[in-house]
Amino acid sequence: MNTALTALLKIKYPVFQGAMAWISDGKLAAAVSEAGGAGIISTGGRDTAFVREQIRLAKSLTDKPFGVNIMLMAPNKEEVVDVICEEKVAFVTLGAGNPVPFFEKLDQAGVKKIPVVPNVKLAKRVQDAGADAVVIEGMEAGGHIGALTSMALMTQVIPEVSIPVVAAGGFADGRGLAAALVMGAAGVQIGTRFLLAVECAVHSKVKQKLIDAVDTDTIVTGQSIGHAVRGLKNKFSLNFVELEQQGTPEEQLIKLATGTNRLAAVDGDIENGMIQAGQSLLPLKQIEPARDILERIVREAQAVLVKAPELV
Repeated sequence: MNTALTALLKIKYPVFQGAMAWISDGKLAAAVSEAGGAGIISTGGRDTAFVREQIRLAKSLTDKPFGVNIMLMAPNKEEVVDVICEEKVAFVTLGAGNPVPFFEKLDQAGVKKIPVVPNVKLAKRVQDAGADAVVIEGMEAGGHIGALTSMALMTQVIPEVSIPVVAAGGFADGRGLAAALVMGAAGVQIGTRFLLAVECAVHSKVKQKLIDAVDTDTIVTGQSIGHAVRGLKNKFSLNFVELEQQGTPEEQLIKLATGTNRLAAVDGDIENGMIQAGQSLLPLKQIEPARDILERIVREAQAVLVKAPELV
């Protein structure tokens, strides 16, 4: 598949693996990149030693391009950027803050800059500042979300910018990839689907919870305090939303949520932890290698695109 994204990053397929905190490590990123996509290492909540270790692990497992996500709210973001530049990673995605101050340093290191943006205004701003591409993430995604859907973002952002656009949020199969390409996106970012990859380190109980989930099994917590996060319904998330509706103070809610992502992803507490996941759950049917997941998505997309002219 040839798009502006595959040309920019010299990858085979226009598919990013989402950067999921406590989950997306060097092993998963390398597996996705080796299969032809673009794996991404998450740095949220991690120190620089971990970041360097995971970058070097990925390099030992693949010679294909992979990226690193920079969480711009992290107190050690400057040090993380330094490590990325020293290690000459192919690209970065940047979210949860202003990415522009880091562009010059990343440029000097030859690292492609791909910010995550929630609207047209910010897409134009980062483009004008020199971004190489953008990720637009709809509220169907797992984890921290914005206010617009993926369809609304594609409809409005893609015509307004000239750099490649990667659509994220709710993408889990080849039909979604095909739809995004027809809309004018240069590729998609997929997170939740890769939680079921053999190479993904998320706890086995989380994987089974995802396999058992039905289409209506996600819920959004934190909307009342401006920190909306999508995940699976369980004891924690249902209780959290109930407390929000009761007007529980923000400080208490933040304290209650702190550490719950790791509690689920790493420790496997699928009732008291926050299982971050997107809305497209039914395609998650089995645990399999990342290569099989990616190649199935691409085959499905190709089949849809071959039939598309029949609709005209």
